[in-house]
Amino acid sequence: MNNIIITSAGRRVSLVKAFKKELKVLSPSGKVFVADAEPDLSSAAQVADQSFKLPLLSSNSYITTLLKVCKDHKVKIIIPTIDTELLQLAEHKELFINQNIIPIISSIDLIKICNNKRATNQLFNYKGIKPVEEYTKTHYKLPLFIKPINGSGGVDNHIIKLKNEISTSQLLNTNLMFSKYIDLKYYEEYTCDLYYDKNSYLKCVVPRKRIAIRAGEVSKGVTKKNSLISYIKKHLEVIEGAIGCITIQFFMHKSDQKIYGIEINPRFGGGFPLSYLAGANYPKWIIEEYIFKKDIDAYSDWKNNLLMLRYDEEIIIEEYDD
Repeated sequence: MNNIIITSAGRRVSLVKAFKKELKVLSPSGKVFVADAEPDLSSAAQVADQSFKLPLLSSNSYITTLLKVCKDHKVKIIIPTIDTELLQLAEHKELFINQNIIPIISSIDLIKICNNKRATNQLFNYKGIKPVEEYTKTHYKLPLFIKPINGSGGVDNHIIKLKNEISTSQLLNTNLMFSKYIDLKYYEEYTCDLYYDKNSYLKCVVPRKRIAIRAGEVSKGVTKKNSLISYIKKHLEVIEGAIGCITIQFFMHKSDQKIYGIEINPRFGGGFPLSYLAGANYPKWIIEEYIFKKDIDAYSDWKNNLLMLRYDEEIIIEEYDD
């Protein structure tokens, strides 16, 4: 059986549906499962072929429970979806591979870099990409942007316009970075979905312009075939240790096209469904590459100017007993 499990799926309904659709074509008997700490309260779990409850990521039994689920249900591929599970899975990757289960996950070293905004800036510099300038807490220019060195989803991000808006706790907190503020009057923000094959070679780039954001995730976006594609191919043809979908954010100036690297997430981003619907079929390529051992060709024939407008939809479960 060629089964797939998507971990910490939460609200990733579109991602689950995409894998189900592609697996049905390539392996009709295959199933797409979801694993979550609260599958009964996960909308993605309701559209999966089956769901399984896992301990919290902080539990010592998380990995052993996931491994047992995968072995019992003949899972071939694991698709992680949130930052906090990546390092655990990467550290135990060989444990799964020894059971012929493949976590689609980048190297430990790359994940550690991506989990640290300062280390990510160093990687951008190494690759010839200019990161947003970081200030010291004694020498800075206003306005500025404060964000955690280790953080995701826009939590604890602050725009500071006046000096008296900076709190003592922000000055003393060593996990906060003070950075140059990039004004969106002059810059556009892009999330780019990159696909890297098992040898860490870049096969596809889809820039998505972020039009509106809700809770750190794109709610309105549009695909753009622009200069970011050639720029990324030039600087990021290879990222050592990169596997599968890598999501990278950039600022690009509206007139002179100056580019800043912002952050790297070595996983599917929340806005990936737009790239998929545009024709960048990463779920299919993962199945082909890791289950059917096919080589993946470079791909650029996805739809330009495809607009995504998101909305909430209800899943109703009758006779629910909490």
